[in-house]
Amino acid sequence: MKKIAGEFKEFIMRGNVMDLAVGVIIGGAFQTIVNAFINDLIMPFIGLLTGGINFNEQFIILKLPEGVEASQVTYANASELGASIWGYGAFITAVINFLIMALVVFLLVKGINKLSKIGKKKEEEAAPTTKKCPHCCEEVNINATKCPHCTGDIPAEEE
Repeated sequence: MKKIAGEFKEFIMRGNVMDLAVGVIIGGAFQTIVNAFINDLIMPFIGLLTGGINFNEQFIILKLPEGVEASQVTYANASELGASIWGYGAFITAVINFLIMALVVFLLVKGINKLSKIGKKKEEEAAPTTKKCPHCCEEVNINATKCPHCTGDIPAEEE
């Protein structure tokens, strides 16, 4: 049992596991922000554009129990009344939520990548290590004076 506990402790303390845990926690907090952004800022405008439709309340009644009329059923009380509904509006909201979340993450990663490039000097092009033989056009060492392929003399490089 002590061996398993030690292995578990070693597993948990690895850097990538801790990074993953931090990522999940921050992701959960970020999800809350995005949900608030979508539900409080985006969906009201979409509802305005669609004539006041609240997508979260959109559903189709699949089956009504006896004694219940369709006008009594709302998205919130459908399960209490025993009605079977297909809540397509909540799905549309979830898809919009996902697309906005993906866009925000994309822009965030793009911005971080751009920031990480600032200040880095472009790597200087490495000095050439080979040159072409003027006789056979094969590549030879830059310091060679005779071509190993055709044995022709290679003139010194002028600076």
